Amino acid sequence: MNFDEKYGGGRALILGASGGIGAALARRLQPVMQVETLSRSTDGLDLTDEASIAAAVQGLTPGYRLIFDATGALEIDGHGPEKTIAAIDPAAMAAQFALNATGPALLLKHLVPLLADGGPALFATLSARVGSIGDNRAGGWIAYRAAKAALNQIVRTAAIEVSRKRPEAVVVALHPGTVESDLTRKYLGRHPSVPAAEAAENLANAMARLTPAHTGGFFDWRGDVVPW
Repeated sequence: MNFDEKYGGGRALILGASGGIGAALARRLQPVMQVETLSRSTDGLDLTDEASIAAAVQGLTPGYRLIFDATGALEIDGHGPEKTIAAIDPAAMAAQFALNATGPALLLKHLVPLLADGGPALFATLSARVGSIGDNRAGGWIAYRAAKAALNQIVRTAAIEVSRKRPEAVVVALHPGTVESDLTRKYLGRHPSVPAAEAAENLANAMARLTPAHTGGFFDWRGDVVPW
C-alpha cells in the first residue's frame, strides 16, 4: 500500500512548515490530504517556549492521521557544529537540546492526544543519522549529535506509552537524508544531497511502510533501520 492509499482523505498537521522539508512535504500531501501547518515565521510557534506551543495548537481538533514534526536546526545563534571537544560551549549545547530534543518532546505532549483513534495514525519527527551512537565514526558535532540522540530516546519512550492507549498509532524518528536546504547549505561538502521535493517523496514512501510493529523506531528515508 502506498502513502496515498494509506493516508489519503485524512488530515495532516505539519510543524515547521516554512522550512525546506516541511514546506515540500506539505506540498506533497495537499493533493491527497487535508493539510494544516504551523511554523515559527507564520504562527509564532517557538519550540523553546511551551506557552507558545500551547497557544499555537489551541483550537486544533483531534483526528489527525499524520502529525509530522519538521522543526530543528543545525546552527543556532551563530553556533555551528563543534569540530572538537575543546569547542564545547555550554550555552550552545543547552540551546541544541532545547530546540532539537525538548521541543519535540513538548510537541508530543501537546499533540499526541490529537492523533486519530482507530485506523492508521502516525507521529513522525525528523531526527538525523548523526544522532546515532552506533553509527558515529567521525566524531565532532557533539551538541547536535547528543540532542538528536536524546530525541531518539524521547521518541522510543513516548511510543511505548502511546501504544497502550492507541495500539494502531506509530511514533517514529526519521532521517531524511542530506537535503538541500538553508539548514544544510554550509555543510553539504562532498555529501550526496537531494532537493527538498525528492526528500518529501522519499519520506512519504518510507512512512507508507510503517506499521504499529515499527513504533518507537528510528528509520532513514529508505525505511531502513538506523542503529541507536
